[in-house]
Amino acid sequence: MNKAKTSKVIKAEAKRLGFLSCGISKADFLEEEAPRLERWLKNNRHGEMSYMENHFDKRLDPRLLVEGSKSVISLLLNYYPEEKQVPNTYKISKYAYGHDYHHVIKSKLRQLQEFISEEIGEVNGRAFVDSAPVLDKAWAAKAGLGWIGKHSNLLTQQVGSFYFIAELIVDLDLEYDTPVTDHCGTCTACIDACPTQAIVEPYVVDGSKCISYVTIELRNEIPNEFKGQFDDWAFGCDVCQDVCPWNRFSKPHNEPLFNPHPELLSMSKKDWEEITEEVFRKVFQKSAVKRTKFSGLQRNINFLK
Repeated sequence: MNKAKTSKVIKAEAKRLGFLSCGISKADFLEEEAPRLERWLKNNRHGEMSYMENHFDKRLDPRLLVEGSKSVISLLLNYYPEEKQVPNTYKISKYAYGHDYHHVIKSKLRQLQEFISEEIGEVNGRAFVDSAPVLDKAWAAKAGLGWIGKHSNLLTQQVGSFYFIAELIVDLDLEYDTPVTDHCGTCTACIDACPTQAIVEPYVVDGSKCISYVTIELRNEIPNEFKGQFDDWAFGCDVCQDVCPWNRFSKPHNEPLFNPHPELLSMSKKDWEEITEEVFRKVFQKSAVKRTKFSGLQRNINFLK
């Protein structure tokens, strides 16, 4: 098979596996991202996420992650839910409603890898789901799957931004896609709506001010300066995505594993405040919410009260 045919076959299989879309870019040094990442780290925008300082070179060059790699296959998986939490309650990010996305996507990536090996022959490569030094959004943008919006999330016309990003980095020569243009225009909806003013300038988010960072990544006590600013978000935050005009095109996912536990959507503030470790384990048994642990969730809810 030639490069074009091989690329087409891979994209068709990705679609069959349930991915929203698939794009391919050349495994090369991310020249434009290098100074941006350096500046972001220098300004301490990563807060206590010290792991962001590690593997600087690997973050910018996939060839250091996978020997002999030639292509980065980027994939999107929709997680926009059909039903949402009841109003006036403590909120969790929509991405955490169902099963932990790491496991769901890893399984699909494995299947895609096996398919490539069966159809094309022995291909050396690695699958990545937000758990290694890979700049997911930069690669997805390079592969033409969308553009990075002013809130620093990837945005796609007719789709929005409620999707996960994953990659297969392979030593296979493929046909490369081209980036799309930025369609944010003069819109500043995300910047204006951010409860903690974490979007310090268009396209730059101060991670240490972001509600998602504070409620998930921050291990210490929540600084008092945030009191009254969290808009009832107990785990993560979707505000910048919720207000984005492109997300009016979001359509519900069709991945059963992303469906929420039946009890989650109807939980009132009282239910959240009185949650026991047993209920926590039952409702969030396979959810990404487990990352913050029961004690972390309690800390967040107590801060919101």
